[in-house]
Amino acid sequence: METRPQRCTENRVSDKAGHIAAVLFALCVLAILVVGTILYIKCRLNVRLWYRDKYADLEINDGRLFDAYVSFCPSNIDTKFTNFILKPHLENRYGYKLHLDERNLLPNTEPSAELLMNVSRCRRLIVILSLAYLEQEWCQNSFRNGLLRLLELSRRPIFILFENQYKELPTEVTQLLNSQRGLLKMLLWKADSVSPASDFWKELRLVLPRKMSLSEGRGDPQLQNQDDRDPMLTVNSETADPDPDGDLGVRRTFYKAPPPRMAPVRQVENRENAADVDISDLGSRNYSARADYYCLVTEPDL
Repeated sequence: METRPQRCTENRVSDKAGHIAAVLFALCVLAILVVGTILYIKCRLNVRLWYRDKYADLEINDGRLFDAYVSFCPSNIDTKFTNFILKPHLENRYGYKLHLDERNLLPNTEPSAELLMNVSRCRRLIVILSLAYLEQEWCQNSFRNGLLRLLELSRRPIFILFENQYKELPTEVTQLLNSQRGLLKMLLWKADSVSPASDFWKELRLVLPRKMSLSEGRGDPQLQNQDDRDPMLTVNSETADPDPDGDLGVRRTFYKAPPPRMAPVRQVENRENAADVDISDLGSRNYSARADYYCLVTEPDL
């Protein structure tokens, strides 16, 4: 029979093993949570971009000519940023079309007819909000009223601010922008935002329309959805041009067979010299036109 001290010892050992297992399980769960949090912080923008590019609706056939209307101030810094950083990156790398405008966005705090027409042609509105931009009339008079006008013109406008100028912005402007974060998107351009893999470009793409990426060898997806088989409307058609090099090139057949081989040119042997040809009677030859070649009737028939 087992004694009482032995039973107590076994119970203590089993309890200790159970505590160790519970601690190990808690540590594993904690490690999974920490790793998941780190991965979410690092990859959340990439995951959102992938989901948007995979399942978001395409904004096509809506009558808009441009993806974004960009309003900026014609200062040295703003012009360089817009023309040499923002526009080339979005258009050349991602295929967006931008409409740039350096004029006053809201003259007399009211949108002009031209502004209404231009904004209506664009799917988004981007404002490069710098210190020079805030010197415009509508920003000086009433930034709040101007912001309300912009919210009426475009769905969730995008404001790009420079990090080195953020502390110098008026407190009223920053507080008003932060209070309207649900209706607008505010992005901060930092020193490391130049990299194409920075969070700035990812966040900007998330608020811009989804772009359709064409795979190699496929045509326009809108044409493919309509079952259009016209070879002139596809990138790489199965029926190639039978004469791609033009009339002066080597003519190929319709089925891309190699061109027939030309017979080798035989050299004429014992060819007479051009000096041995008799040309003494050239002056006595008749070079006038022969009438019997051109007359269908003769003189007696007339």
